[in-house]
Amino acid sequence: MGTLNYHHLRLFQAVAREGNLTRASKQLHLTPQTVSTQIRDLEAALGERLFQRIGRRMFLTEAGQVALRYANEIFSLGQEFQETLRGRPTGHPPRILVGAADVLPKLIVHRLIEPALRLNEPIQLVCQEGTPTELLADLAVHRLDVVLSDTPIPPTVNVRAYNHLLGTCGVTFMAQPKLGRRLRRRFPESLDGAPVLLPIDDAVLRRLLDGWFDSCGVRPVIVGEFEDSALLKSFGQAGEGFFAIPTVVEEEVARQYEVEAIGQTEEVTESFYAISVERRVRHPAVAAICDAARFELFA
Repeated sequence: MGTLNYHHLRLFQAVAREGNLTRASKQLHLTPQTVSTQIRDLEAALGERLFQRIGRRMFLTEAGQVALRYANEIFSLGQEFQETLRGRPTGHPPRILVGAADVLPKLIVHRLIEPALRLNEPIQLVCQEGTPTELLADLAVHRLDVVLSDTPIPPTVNVRAYNHLLGTCGVTFMAQPKLGRRLRRRFPESLDGAPVLLPIDDAVLRRLLDGWFDSCGVRPVIVGEFEDSALLKSFGQAGEGFFAIPTVVEEEVARQYEVEAIGQTEEVTESFYAISVERRVRHPAVAAICDAARFELFA
């Protein structure tokens, strides 16, 4: 086996990520012929084929899948090494690149990130939203420093990363005051036949709520199902139905949406995670998020 060329390995990682030689070449500002030649050189050095071409798509072979896992880890360690020795660039604030799962309530995302903005050294926040799978893919190639989610890394996602449990909490049911006064009496029996606003079917909280309603023997009438939690709360503010939120943001939701609590349960619990490529968190802003969540928000 020849000496490993890390430049060739970086090109391989880009093609593996895109699954297409032409798109990867444009991102790398190289010609497809150059990229193809250097990947062949890498395959020759390793003594293994890394890709199988089907049409215009490039699919990883079994050896290619192994190579990609090691490439991701190698470049992750390289980035940590550089940051440890050289620190963050001077002349402008350091950045934290946060991915927030689109199912997380916006108030929870703000409460989780806020401690990073209170550090003594100013920091620039870059926050993007997406599905956990999309965000974990960006995390794997260091486009993000941390992913915030309500689930750990799914076993089907092939990403070398680590779950950091931030905390868990029960849920509080909220409603517009007029509806809330009626539902507060004889809670939770009062929820039977009451209008409810729920997350969409594949949301973790939705599955937990459905199970809890069954265990209580109540069947609320589903008025609406929402992917966006802020939109769901807006409908709740208008009196269209009651809804559930993480108890830790009860006061903020009550104030912002002019709704009231009608009851709580610890039988339905939501968990929140920070996911990073570091087993031990070194990024100061990510560490601030984790520490504040564990010792303040969910204490």
